[in-house]
Amino acid sequence: MLQKYTPEELEQRIGYSFHDKKLLKQAITHSSFANEQKINKNGNYERLEFLGDAVLELISSDFLFHHFPAKTEGELTKLRASMVCEPSLAFCAKDLELGDFLLLGRGEESTGGRKRESIISDAMEAVIGAIFLDGGLECAKDFIYRFVLSDLENKQLFYDSKTNLQELIQREMKKEFHYELVDEHGPEHDKSFVVEVLMEGNCIGRGSGRTKKAAEQQAAYEALLMLRDKSDR
Repeated sequence: MLQKYTPEELEQRIGYSFHDKKLLKQAITHSSFANEQKINKNGNYERLEFLGDAVLELISSDFLFHHFPAKTEGELTKLRASMVCEPSLAFCAKDLELGDFLLLGRGEESTGGRKRESIISDAMEAVIGAIFLDGGLECAKDFIYRFVLSDLENKQLFYDSKTNLQELIQREMKKEFHYELVDEHGPEHDKSFVVEVLMEGNCIGRGSGRTKKAAEQQAAYEALLMLRDKSDR
């Protein structure tokens, strides 16, 4: 299976209809598919990803500048970096189920590329670049506000989950905690890892991911949500 859903369904999902349909197809075409189909190099998403990365940095910088007037340049830089890094963009792409729309080569498909953070985060930037070329900066801004900068409180909690959890536990609980790998499964080329956050022998968060780091981030996020819910009661 080289593509689960059609480009037209993606347009419906993101609420934007392309004037140039070729741009959308390019944005969801991985180099492995282009190579198999002997499409020229401009037929994959890499150039659009380059452009989308710059557009995302501009829009997110403008957003943070106006929404956080008290933060210093260093604080804004750190916040922007956490919001547009690979795991964060992959988190946003998963909300869109963007991986299901990608055109992948057979080899990439068989090794779990549709769920690989590096691929779906790159595709997210490529879609931004495609929208920018097709509809201009305002259309790209609308997409970024809706799918990257929305629900920022929870996303920010996820972006910096490991740091936030460490600071919360050290500041308010003063207890020891650690991450423990409790399971890993799947073939070597397509492994999944399960990690728990343990505090005084009790599991306070559990997460899974394609890498141990991703699983730890998800586990930390779940722990933060649990501790936040507990403190609100």
